[in-house]
Amino acid sequence: MNNLYEYDNVLRTDFPVVCGADEAGRGPLCGPVCCAAVILPADFICDDINDSKKISEKKRDRLFDIIIENAVAYSIIMVSPEEIDRINILNASLEGMKSAVKSLSVTPDIVLIDGNKTPKDMPCSTESVVKGDATSMSIAAASILAKVSRDRYMEQLDKEYPQYQLSKHKGYPTKLHYELIAEHGIQYFYRKSFFTKRPELLWTKD
Repeated sequence: MNNLYEYDNVLRTDFPVVCGADEAGRGPLCGPVCCAAVILPADFICDDINDSKKISEKKRDRLFDIIIENAVAYSIIMVSPEEIDRINILNASLEGMKSAVKSLSVTPDIVLIDGNKTPKDMPCSTESVVKGDATSMSIAAASILAKVSRDRYMEQLDKEYPQYQLSKHKGYPTKLHYELIAEHGIQYFYRKSFFTKRPELLWTKD
């Protein structure tokens, strides 16, 4: 059995309803940061679930369906580029995870947050778990929901703005992406606060 189960199962002795929360998209130049929260059944078993970054896109898509079909509850929240620019990416990620937890149809006993910080004013106990998506089954499941949801959003955006090739790099700061921004300017979905070292790119084509 996947050893990610052990971390969650130990906690269930004192906290029967365990929730995992994670985000995807902290690093890209554009698009939302996507935050997910999920409560899995205590007896749920799926050994393929792992840190979303270690799984192929095809497998993530399959696991996404398995997770939402079996989850006790789940929630997916998109935090806009405007909000990221307003409160910074760390706070946007924490607030997004808090919103995802508060949007669940079931209130958990504890929320496991990927990383080394937890949001303030949570509705239950919280615990930060460094490299949580490779430690906790619940966080790993949340990482898959967040990653797949954000990738699908960016692929849809790519259809509207094909000149940026968003489906290829998903908004991350690759050499190609910077070249395309220099050629076409930015759009409403870009995070202006991410261009402090490249302010010359902050222009919009008429």
